[in-house]
Amino acid sequence: MKTAISLPLLLVLGVLIWLPTAVCADAVDSAVTNLEHTWAHVTYELPKTAQDAAYTALEAQAAELGAHYPQRAEPKVWQAIILSTHAGEHGGLGALSMAKQARDLLLQAGKISPDVLHGSIYTTLGSLYCQVPGWPLGFGNKDKARALLQQALRINPDGIDPNYFYGDCLSRNDDRTAALAALDKALAAPPRPDQPLADKGRREQVRKLIQTLQSSH
Repeated sequence: MKTAISLPLLLVLGVLIWLPTAVCADAVDSAVTNLEHTWAHVTYELPKTAQDAAYTALEAQAAELGAHYPQRAEPKVWQAIILSTHAGEHGGLGALSMAKQARDLLLQAGKISPDVLHGSIYTTLGSLYCQVPGWPLGFGNKDKARALLQQALRINPDGIDPNYFYGDCLSRNDDRTAALAALDKALAAPPRPDQPLADKGRREQVRKLIQTLQSSH
């Protein structure tokens, strides 16, 4: 004998099936936001002497989040951002190892969701390819860096990060005029209400690079 299932019951069952997925998504988003804010605190507020240990701890948090949610790109992207920032502060052979790990994480994230986080995969990969030494020491490639950063700008043309890193990369290639144009655009980027500390710190980096370029002319 077949039992009829009412429409309200079907709707309830549908909500119960959907709910764990929504809760999971909210948990990941909340954890990623926490990574963003902690990274900004470590990068722009902590003294240099405290950053190494803080970055290491934050990398572990991001790795744990990525292990729990392997099909989400955001934890991988943020682990890569933390690693690449840490590499820039650390220097030496250890920095190259961090940069390679960051690159690999970004490539993995790109297979899941290439345009996630407003093109942050392309922005971070581009900055890595621009700053890391080329062969035989590293994987740096200025042409690839420029192409990746231009892709980031196609996704997020007015963003502070892609314009800053594009300007930085152009300055490293001695393209001063184009670098200053990109940096001016970075300064004009609309504020991100959820990332005030990151915006403040990045704007200071933009101003310093502009001053360096102007004083070297």
